[in-house]
Amino acid sequence: MPEAPAASDAPLPEVAAVARDLIRFDTTNHGGGRAAGEREAAEYVGAYLEALGLKPEFYEPIPRRTNVSARVPGRDREKPALVLHGHLDVVPAIAEDWSVDPFAGVVQDGMLWGRGAVDMKDMDAMILTSVADILRAGDQPERDLILTFFADEENGGVEGSALVVQDRPHWFAGATEAISEVGGYSIAAAGRRAYLLQVGEKALLWIRLVAHGRAAHGSSFHPDNAVTALAEAVARLGRTAWPIRLTDTTRRTVDGLAALTGLDPADPDAVAAGAGAASGFLRSTLRTTTNPTGLTAGYKHNVIPDRAEALVDVRVLPGTEQAALADIQDIVGPDIAVEVVHADIGLEVPFAGDLVEEMVAVLGRHDPGVPVIPYLMGGGTDNKALAGLGITGYGFAPLRLPDDLDFTGMFHGVDERVPIDALVFGHTVLADLLRTY
Repeated sequence: MPEAPAASDAPLPEVAAVARDLIRFDTTNHGGGRAAGEREAAEYVGAYLEALGLKPEFYEPIPRRTNVSARVPGRDREKPALVLHGHLDVVPAIAEDWSVDPFAGVVQDGMLWGRGAVDMKDMDAMILTSVADILRAGDQPERDLILTFFADEENGGVEGSALVVQDRPHWFAGATEAISEVGGYSIAAAGRRAYLLQVGEKALLWIRLVAHGRAAHGSSFHPDNAVTALAEAVARLGRTAWPIRLTDTTRRTVDGLAALTGLDPADPDAVAAGAGAASGFLRSTLRTTTNPTGLTAGYKHNVIPDRAEALVDVRVLPGTEQAALADIQDIVGPDIAVEVVHADIGLEVPFAGDLVEEMVAVLGRHDPGVPVIPYLMGGGTDNKALAGLGITGYGFAPLRLPDDLDFTGMFHGVDERVPIDALVFGHTVLADLLRTY
């Protein structure tokens, strides 16, 4: 195990303390219905909301998969409501790989460490404490706020936001826009800082590749081997270099980064590569990605199985889902079955409108002169579920980060951590936005 950084006993700002508390609830989600559950974390959130004088409602459609929501009345109730949402589950963490206990909420080197520090218990805490600042001052937000914390986002929201939208649509009555992860954070390119504002998400396709063969003894000459056929198909798909295809949003991303770095926008890959630690994250937004993530085959060392399976995480540009599936079938070949395990929509909305203008303005008030660039996130959020209710979602979890911090690399990574001062910045920016928009 790597040497642990030095711990700190300094008192924490409330936003960091709340994020730490949430990290200490092990809400691990393995997917496929295998999860620790969000109940205790949701109860903590509910208690926090009650202490602010709000009336949280809980919805647990599946045991321990708990969602919680509360409405905050605004000054102008004629304006459409704004949803602020986060998820309470996290992906698994292998403790032996970490420098710290991933569920201890350790504060070290000016940072909060733990699973969920980046994805997304940091934003959960920013939502809670920014609203607390407003209400404790005896004020109100400009419009009604709907605070919602979902279960199961790391499994595509199947047991979380999808069921909430289906069974509790009244929670979101009157809402037209939503804010959540993943955007509003800073990146460094060519020694200059910029903020990325998320105005879209690639579509999600989780697929299973299935190869069939003939079972036989492991010692036999046997060309009809399902494992071999699957391995060849997985290698072909995993090594496919998908072409760049720009959307309205990614074209603006490339142009914005090119203006920042001086690189030629005619080479989008080179421009994205100039974005420092965020380059891999941004390059994935320019094209389809197909990453094998799991293999299953066989039951004994000396038995050739008649079936082998692989899981592949596919992310495609909005509107290209069927074309991508056809291309995948061509790549893996006609003898490999391609099964869709889970699919979700892509989203892309204009980098325009009152909310976008106010998010850009509030960042400008707290970090003057720093450009804000729209981008299309390679992953997905619960904004996809809310889109079914006609709610337009954005990623705006504002964080001013050190230039050398590989923030995007810590999504689902090892030693996930966020600077305490970035949490304070985000809390302050978000509270300002909610007071004025």
